[in-house]
Amino acid sequence: MLTYDQIKELIQLVTDNRLHGLEIEKSGFRLKITGVGGASSPGSPSAMTYAAPIAAAPGPGEGAAAAPAPAREATAPGPAPAAPPAASVSLHVVTSPIVGTFYGSPSPEADPFVRVGDRVRKGQVLCIVEAMKLMNEIESDVDGVVVEVHPKNAQPVEFGEPLFGVRPD
Repeated sequence: MLTYDQIKELIQLVTDNRLHGLEIEKSGFRLKITGVGGASSPGSPSAMTYAAPIAAAPGPGEGAAAAPAPAREATAPGPAPAAPPAASVSLHVVTSPIVGTFYGSPSPEADPFVRVGDRVRKGQVLCIVEAMKLMNEIESDVDGVVVEVHPKNAQPVEFGEPLFGVRPD
């Protein structure tokens, strides 16, 4: 199975080189990244397809093999609401580096990592995006003030989808 950093590097490779896509299968794990001009829906930067590990064929007398899980394709949740043009002009947008589920706090009972109006520093954890049972901390890449939080807690997010609007210092 690929690590989060390896998947992130592959996504960056597809994006930087404006590739049409990339598909890798390793140890029963399949990852498909569709990039520029690929099969993704119009207006979406990329789409990812992944499948559960494929069960090995049974040995003699072991019975039937489990069928591989069907591939799940990431789909866009619909058009994003239009942001006010004046407010978004000077904002730095922190986007999701992966497809997953957005969580604004480390646990359901805990306070959120950040709220609108909070000052953040580069490297500070803003949220968690869960992907395939891995909790990925998303950090701020600028110093500034959080002025927008786009997804709701436990909402699915896509690769490249805006998570936060930060007014840089």
